[in-house]
Amino acid sequence: PGEVNLKSHDIVNMRMAQYSQSPALLVGDIDRGGVYASFIGHVEVMAPWERKLLAGFLVNRFRGDASLLADAHSFVEQRTAKPVFGVIPWLNNLGLPQEDSVSFKAGLYDSAEPAGEHVKIALIDLPHISNFTDLEPLLEEKDVWLRTVRRVDELGTPDGVILPGSKNVVADLVWLAQTDLDKAICGLAEQGCQITGICGGFQILGKTVADPYGIEGEPGTLLHGLGLLDLTTELAADKTLTRREGQHLPSGQPVHGYEIHHGQTGSSKNGATGNGTASEPLLTFADGASCGSADRTGRVWGSYLHGIFDSDPFRRWFINTLREAKGLPPFSGQGAQYDLEPALDRLAAVVRQEMDMDAVYRLLKI
Repeated sequence: PGEVNLKSHDIVNMRMAQYSQSPALLVGDIDRGGVYASFIGHVEVMAPWERKLLAGFLVNRFRGDASLLADAHSFVEQRTAKPVFGVIPWLNNLGLPQEDSVSFKAGLYDSAEPAGEHVKIALIDLPHISNFTDLEPLLEEKDVWLRTVRRVDELGTPDGVILPGSKNVVADLVWLAQTDLDKAICGLAEQGCQITGICGGFQILGKTVADPYGIEGEPGTLLHGLGLLDLTTELAADKTLTRREGQHLPSGQPVHGYEIHHGQTGSSKNGATGNGTASEPLLTFADGASCGSADRTGRVWGSYLHGIFDSDPFRRWFINTLREAKGLPPFSGQGAQYDLEPALDRLAAVVRQEMDMDAVYRLLKI
């Protein structure tokens, strides 16, 4: 809410509190430093209606004895007339997705190659990467080394390449060409490397991306994709927004997730078919819809389904196909179980313990 240059378009911070006329707490990450200056600075740049709705502050991710912060809390309350409602401690191995792509990618840059038998997956770090949480479940697997790639010399010889979602496929296609990563990825595909595209990455795998309405660039833009799938995409004016549950046909494994895209993708020979179904769909859903496409080898594939790797059985099947191609046996140990509910329950219990819940209940008038 302190980003004054973005406030006129904001719908997710104080604007939501305004719409519902609800009291709001400002949460600050003390682990990054400067949290109390940030609290005071935010209040200084808030509009009068925002200050009225702001009930107080919450300090998050503190390592140490919270009693040492008492003087700072008194200072903040004197300067802002708003109290600090509590201090949430740092929780190791919480297992929740990162808040933003910067934190997510920073963790990948620092990751070391695991010991023992494992597969290497290169995540193409598109400038307009979106929905990076699609890859979080892979980080939980002991036999996977996931790393980000922005240059050809960082690509190496991975066992798999993932092109993630993108907020601007048109611009990211231009970037891939400028960096020569487009040629490098196609070269890896020729060598038998598995190439996967999710949503925007799925569009990139096709032959062309057309933007007749100027959704992501100049109206009438037509760009060539990697040409690894016999598909064309047109960015439509209307946006697809839907939740999905179904089956990945090649493996028979269950999948679930959501779609959020402007693209209408279909066979380059038969015209657009909505969700990228060529002669054989990759995914089928409970409502009878289908989605995705693969080449004849099955090593190049993509779909619009975000969250596809959340499914434990499908994720293990995907990793084992990479292991098999590398000459490794299927993983015999206990695979990761990706479930956010226990992590959310753990966090909720700590918040309830460390927060002034009586004050919260008074705000809620209960």
